Amino acid sequence: MAMAERTATTTWEGDLPKGQGTVSVSSGAIGDFPVTWASRSEKRSEGKTSPEELIAAAHSSCFSMALSNVLAQGGHPPDSLEVSSTVVFDMVDGGPKVTESRITVHGRVPGIDEAGFQEAVRTAEQGCPVSNALRGNVEMSVDASLGG
Repeated sequence: MAMAERTATTTWEGDLPKGQGTVSVSSGAIGDFPVTWASRSEKRSEGKTSPEELIAAAHSSCFSMALSNVLAQGGHPPDSLEVSSTVVFDMVDGGPKVTESRITVHGRVPGIDEAGFQEAVRTAEQGCPVSNALRGNVEMSVDASLGG
């Protein structure tokens, strides 16, 4: 039996270039939000989201949870972690592809040195379920720094 299931639903109208959709999540945690091909394939999103932005949100939130857990289990619960993910959507061999997810982490963690923090980051990256879902499909990188 699964620990949890989450559902998102998109209603799409029109063709790909000029059409638009609305995404909703079953939890109700966030309101419905618009998605278009233009918001996905152009530099400006104009207040609309994309599948890649949603992957980035999933990756940054999952990684922050994984890292928080690793640090706490090692006796160093973080004061704060700021984790961002940049997911890259590009044309590869004539077709659209998600090519990268780049994680950036800045942590305030009392009582840990840089080497210990970097080890925790590596462990978290290996244990993060979203990292594991992406692994082998997209290039992933993590840039982590420990602050005061």
